[in-house]
Amino acid sequence: MQGVSRNFFTLAIIYALCGMALGLHMSISGNHLQTPVHAHTMAAGWLMSAVFAYFYHLFPAAAAGMLARIHFWLTAVSGIGLLVGLFFLLAGNPAIEPLVAASSMAFYAGMFLFAYIALTALWRAA
Repeated sequence: MQGVSRNFFTLAIIYALCGMALGLHMSISGNHLQTPVHAHTMAAGWLMSAVFAYFYHLFPAAAAGMLARIHFWLTAVSGIGLLVGLFFLLAGNPAIEPLVAASSMAFYAGMFLFAYIALTALWRAA
């Protein structure tokens, strides 16, 4: 695994470790207030980043383009902003909501970019 594929898989592992640590913390403390953050970390972070890594590994031509690098950075930065912002929002800090909203929209834009990259690669390969 190299390039964008390796970057996404590294990010996936970091998300998995953070999500699992948060899950363990909630279980041990008995405070499950951050369950949405845990779920987003595991699904949007670990799972989606691993899927992106696998796709780019299978389609190295798609991974070699500038759009793939933009996809990685857009997804990485917005995903971290979303999860950190959501953590603080759920902890009772409503002032952070604009960060959560902007990060959510940017993460969604990253998914649209991935859809374009993936569908173009899939239909070109057919």
